[in-house]
Amino acid sequence: MTEPLVEFGIAGFGYAFGEDQDVATVAGDYVDDPERPIKWGYHTFHRAPDGVTASKMAATAATKALSEVGIGAEQLDLIVVAASEMPEYPYWDTSAAVARELKIATTQTLLLNEGCACGVTGIGYVAGIMAVQPEIETVMFIAVNRVSEFHRNRMNVNNSVHSDGAVATIWRRGHKELQWLSTEQFTDPEFCDWFRTDYGGMVEPVPPQGWSSRQSPAGHVAVQAHFKKEPARLIAFSQQLEQRVVDVVDGALKRAGLTRDDLKHLIYINDAPDAIEDIAKPLGISLEHTNANLSVGHGHMGAADQLIALGQHLQRGEIRSGDVVALCGISIGMRWYCTLVRV
Repeated sequence: MTEPLVEFGIAGFGYAFGEDQDVATVAGDYVDDPERPIKWGYHTFHRAPDGVTASKMAATAATKALSEVGIGAEQLDLIVVAASEMPEYPYWDTSAAVARELKIATTQTLLLNEGCACGVTGIGYVAGIMAVQPEIETVMFIAVNRVSEFHRNRMNVNNSVHSDGAVATIWRRGHKELQWLSTEQFTDPEFCDWFRTDYGGMVEPVPPQGWSSRQSPAGHVAVQAHFKKEPARLIAFSQQLEQRVVDVVDGALKRAGLTRDDLKHLIYINDAPDAIEDIAKPLGISLEHTNANLSVGHGHMGAADQLIALGQHLQRGEIRSGDVVALCGISIGMRWYCTLVRV
């Protein structure tokens, strides 16, 4: 095994979730074909009440993590917020808002916004910061997803039910458990427009009169349009998507000086169980050693998926000391990514 650039690991977790919603009961409120999201296999997702913002959810999770570890917010050397949805305001820094919620006067903060990827790729960025700033000992890393239902239909983006949740992790230099091993990622920019929201940005700041996210075209519509509904090309691309996840996991293993035989668990985005199995099987990982059983009860929480699943698998005793875990996925961009941790 190759020695990591810097040794640091997770000392504690904290969580915040929106209110539980039954997929079958409310699917008709979001889409005209409710059977479609029901067939994906999700039974529950989380919807935050109006007024509960991403920064407040992140601060709630952070407070719980601080309590678990038994330290105060003033002992943090760096706060990183990985936010995968629309921010509360334009020209606004969610990481600074979270620091204010924690009542910290001055601290170093970092805001990441790479869609679903930033909750995993961001751990690699933390490794780089700790490598060049030896004075940083304790880092709060938060991944949060709070869907803006004005901008996006949470059941019509892709083949996932999008959900509201936050996870806060406290990473400590020299901590011997849940240690970072490596991070690998790459992007295929040809598809950077897929899954975008067309309104609310600089190009189209105001939607046309009568526009609603309920009627907004789904991401899969853009995919089909790209391939002009050619089944053979679409199937080939779908297979390529899966193969690239395998490739990025292999890349992370190689960077850490490991092989597939060393890998014990795979935590993917909270996708449908059969989609997770399609990723895990080529790597020699059985479905029981993935997040498939957690995915259907949470929905897709953007950047927060993998770290939430990691913490909950640990609580259940389903991951053991010494196990190597791959946190991986596909995000807007299109970006493929993986971070390895050793429990």
